[in-house]
Amino acid sequence: MAKPAQGAKHRGSIHDFPGFDPNQDAEALYTAMKGFGSDKEAILDIITSRSNRQRQEICQSYKSLYGKDLMTDLKSEISGDLARLILGLMMPPAHYDAKQLKKAMEGAGTDEKALIEILATRTNAEIRAINEAYKEDYHKSLEDALSSDTSGHFRRILISLATGNREEGGENLDQAREDAQVAAEILEIADTPSGDKTSLETRFMTILCTRSYPHLRRVFQEFIKMTNYDVEHTIKKEMSGDVRDAFVAIVQSVKNKPLFFADKLYKSMKGAGTDEKTLTRIMVSRSEIDLLNIRREFIEKYDKSLHQAIEGDTSGDFLKALLALCGGED
Repeated sequence: MAKPAQGAKHRGSIHDFPGFDPNQDAEALYTAMKGFGSDKEAILDIITSRSNRQRQEICQSYKSLYGKDLMTDLKSEISGDLARLILGLMMPPAHYDAKQLKKAMEGAGTDEKALIEILATRTNAEIRAINEAYKEDYHKSLEDALSSDTSGHFRRILISLATGNREEGGENLDQAREDAQVAAEILEIADTPSGDKTSLETRFMTILCTRSYPHLRRVFQEFIKMTNYDVEHTIKKEMSGDVRDAFVAIVQSVKNKPLFFADKLYKSMKGAGTDEKTLTRIMVSRSEIDLLNIRREFIEKYDKSLHQAIEGDTSGDFLKALLALCGGED
């Protein structure tokens, strides 16, 4: 059985808006953007309080009422961080994730952290939808894109995650002991120079990238029994670079996905500058899935609410929109 924290129902902060009327919303948005200067407050109010499904309906109503594309109109009215947030909310989730992956691979440097964050935390169904959206939007498979933009073990991990073939079943105790043994061997590799590191790494990758979440939780428990160490701590100590980061993200996501995102949000606002891209990406992509759970983990770990952190770190309309998504103070 999963721990209560894991078994707890995942809850988003954004739901279907009661008494929803897509034509009415489309008209209100049109009015808000008509003439000189837009009524940003009205735009924010509508878009941050509707579910993604409802926003798609508003887009259709807008097109049939005015013969115009709502996304294009919004783009011409808002800019910067606010635009990134609002336009992100308007996209169907799989297309939004596909776009974030594409952006992470664009230009000179790859944003490995974004690739890891998305591919290590999505369900099989979500990954499959992202693959379809990527192909549809960029006329290239996600696998090809990852192949040409990453290399070595890191590439293999990402491509394995991007197939969306993680097992869905429960745990298998004998298999879990065997898997924990492989993990122990690869992570103790320094003491056994005779071991074939490459084949062990491949086996370890297969375990982390394809076993079901309940099974992996059992593997981690068996690993502790076997070695007296926590698998996450050991990976951090024994591995390095993007491969380490990818494995750590998978382990954290398996242990407690809302906590994984709470940590990412905290880091995006910690210190001098804000990492608006990460902050926006997580708030947009988790708002209908588990943002309330993330909020709970955030306040428990950092002794301040996500609401307070956002207030202390952002400003203006961007702040208002983030707080609307956050859905309240804890």
